[in-house]
Amino acid sequence: MMGDPKVTLPAVRAARQPAPPAHRWDPDRISDPARLDAVRRTGLLDTGPEEPFDRLTRLAASLLGAPFVFVTVVDDRRSFWKSYVGIDPDGPAGRQNTVEESFCQYVIGADAELIVTDARADPRTATNPTIGSMGVAAWAGFPIRSPEGLVLGTFCAVDTVPRSWTPHDIEILDTLSHAAAGEIALRIAADEARAATARAEQASSDAHVATLQALEAAEEAALLSRTLQESLLPPHLPTIPGAQIAARYLRGGRGADVLGDFYDVFHSPRESWGVVVGDVAGKGPQAAKTTALARYTLRAAAARSAVPSANLGALNTALLEWFTDDAQFLTAVYVTVRPRSDGLAVRVCCGGHDPALVRRADGSVETLGRPGLILGCLPDAGLVDERGFLRPGDYLVLTTDGVTEARQADDRELFGSQRLRDLLADTPATNADDIAATIENTVLDYSGRRVSDDTAILVLHVPADTG
Repeated sequence: MMGDPKVTLPAVRAARQPAPPAHRWDPDRISDPARLDAVRRTGLLDTGPEEPFDRLTRLAASLLGAPFVFVTVVDDRRSFWKSYVGIDPDGPAGRQNTVEESFCQYVIGADAELIVTDARADPRTATNPTIGSMGVAAWAGFPIRSPEGLVLGTFCAVDTVPRSWTPHDIEILDTLSHAAAGEIALRIAADEARAATARAEQASSDAHVATLQALEAAEEAALLSRTLQESLLPPHLPTIPGAQIAARYLRGGRGADVLGDFYDVFHSPRESWGVVVGDVAGKGPQAAKTTALARYTLRAAAARSAVPSANLGALNTALLEWFTDDAQFLTAVYVTVRPRSDGLAVRVCCGGHDPALVRRADGSVETLGRPGLILGCLPDAGLVDERGFLRPGDYLVLTTDGVTEARQADDRELFGSQRLRDLLADTPATNADDIAATIENTVLDYSGRRVSDDTAILVLHVPADTG
């Protein structure tokens, strides 16, 4: 076990916090003992390739069209290439180069990303020997941070000709650097949750250990599980002009189970926003990893495209390619939102997920989104976009099946889609947060406040005074 879970809980949460402000270049950061200890604790140095990291570098190479992509882990002597695209691992350099040769030194020293259009002309990098030895002409990379915020290495792309990295290129690299950091944080949290569960089981089977100790260990495992689950959700929702947005998340299951419902909101091209709600099949660490990879894949795809079916299609392809031996499935509904002077233009695509519900200002309720297949099953998921428009007083609701499949405490009757539609028809548009809270509380009351499945609720509302 890697430390006391009570100490590391804030650190796990920190993995999804914004990066600290950049500082002036300081080469002593490379040999900082705390950073080096964090690098050692990852256990990644001198280890073989692993799919969770290789998926990210392959995705970056595909999206960026870059000949070289790396996930690096850097100590005070060398930059170790944990994952790579475009390099012969049997070459003379192996899977590493020295700190002095690596562009990663500049990221660590500045505690910030490095974007270089022409390495030969940039005074920061002009004397770096890899310009000649590896043909580096353009380089762009972001720090991969430990849960405590220390720089472990970089997620970087390299081109052999000068290149102006676009804002979309930079957003992709930033997003995937967080995905790599998230994989590391997930491993730490999952290891600690398993250790806490093992302690709980040991305590409960040992006649000499008090029952209280067993309960405390079980609570510790549950707390770690909740923290791991929270790390898969956005820490805050962005502001969409002319709209209100609110979300609720009810955690189902017990103990150290980690389930797979998620939601996310992010900026996409042409002054639009992507809004997604999804449900990963299964539970536990594998579901958590699939959830994390789904979120980051969609964010990376959205940096290039605002078309929902294209982005869900990219996720479907990734699931099929990544999980060839152990198939992983999920459902998702993706909405592209574009603010207009008179409301919000929306475009919806469903991958095996319930469609969006739109509650009009006059109280009528309609669906938006055509059925598609569950993602991760077939190469052609039958994904189709459907357009709509939200005017002042309208609101759009996305939920996972934790809402419609909630059960009453005294029988097996489901809450159902019709009951949800009736609830929306009877719930006037006040603000997005009140609407989300009404759905949440109604489902909790219906189920006797016993939540057996994860439940995600997201509401997008156009205030009546928009104009």
